[in-house]
Amino acid sequence: MRADMMAKPDEYMWSSHLCNGFGKESKLHTPHTLYLALGKDKEERPENYRALFAAHVEGILLDEIRQSVNKGLAWATNGLPGQLTGCQVTPGRRGRPIQAE
Repeated sequence: MRADMMAKPDEYMWSSHLCNGFGKESKLHTPHTLYLALGKDKEERPENYRALFAAHVEGILLDEIRQSVNKGLAWATNGLPGQLTGCQVTPGRRGRPIQAE
């Protein structure tokens, strides 16, 4: 494990995991609409949120996610999350944008 990585997401001081996964109050945190859709109340949402992190990711999937993060892209299979959220899921053209004439 890299020195800058934490064993659990709630160990990272700037993570919203404590707020989303355990209901910790913070003036800096506003729940996202996707988070609010995880359950009908304040008891159900954190439980469902923690379940999202129950699986250990490794191998090719982990490499794909890391490549997307390093390029500033949303990770997606078949482009579906990008279609739903409007996030870019494929790299753009390299270099400076072409100026319109």
